[in-house]
Amino acid sequence: MPQMRDRLLSGATIALTTVMGVVAFLYPFWLPAVATSGNGLAHASDAPLLLTAIVGLSFLALLLEAQRAAEHALLVALLGVLVAMNAILRFIDLALPLPGGFSPIFVLIILTGYLFGGSFGFLMGALTLVVSALITGGVGPWLPYQMLTAGWVGLSAPLCRGPARALGGPGTRAEVLLLALFGACWGFGYGAIMNLWFWPVASGALDQHYQAGISLGETLRRYLAFYLATSFFWDLAGGIGNALLIGAFGGPILRALRRFERRFAFVIRPATLTEEPS
Repeated sequence: MPQMRDRLLSGATIALTTVMGVVAFLYPFWLPAVATSGNGLAHASDAPLLLTAIVGLSFLALLLEAQRAAEHALLVALLGVLVAMNAILRFIDLALPLPGGFSPIFVLIILTGYLFGGSFGFLMGALTLVVSALITGGVGPWLPYQMLTAGWVGLSAPLCRGPARALGGPGTRAEVLLLALFGACWGFGYGAIMNLWFWPVASGALDQHYQAGISLGETLRRYLAFYLATSFFWDLAGGIGNALLIGAFGGPILRALRRFERRFAFVIRPATLTEEPS
């Protein structure tokens, strides 16, 4: 019963973080003056508060996971190791820049979320971004939005489980190809969502930027024009990179992670006391 309570609280914490994130991305469409208060940079005033909230809620979810069975405590330890590895990958990516939006960090975010669940994937994405930002000095008002979007990549990865089973199940080539396609889609999705942290308050060509009072259809048309002009080819590199990396290394990584999962799995049986014969 306590484990079920902690599981529900952990899920509720991730859900609350997601709702906060959606609000943080969308409120500048209605309150652009608030989003640019301070030094004029988008979200310069509210980003520190949002970052604090996301990090705090992420660690709360970690604490709740660790309080569950020992199996989940071991998964929390594994999460720490994988976040450290992914943060190093991002440091290498920044030191030796890859083409466009191509970054190796999304492979582990997607595969761990797919295998260990949405909460694990969300924490993997969010903590990877905050740890790597501290290492590389990439802390700014964009960071909480990067954490949220990377977290959503991992949170959504379990959606691939049903189609993967229909295509042949775990360990098949079809499973890896499905995850590669999922990674390719998120190559575009990550960039398209991240643009929203600044686009409502950006300036430029009138037919590519938001204006208060325009209709939803016109907003979408202008954003599509902006995205095609500024981000499409950048994100194309990210989508292709995700697909190639998962296609090449997804199978071995999944096998290694499944070995850890099997070692962590155990059943706790209550001890039975037997009376010694007199």
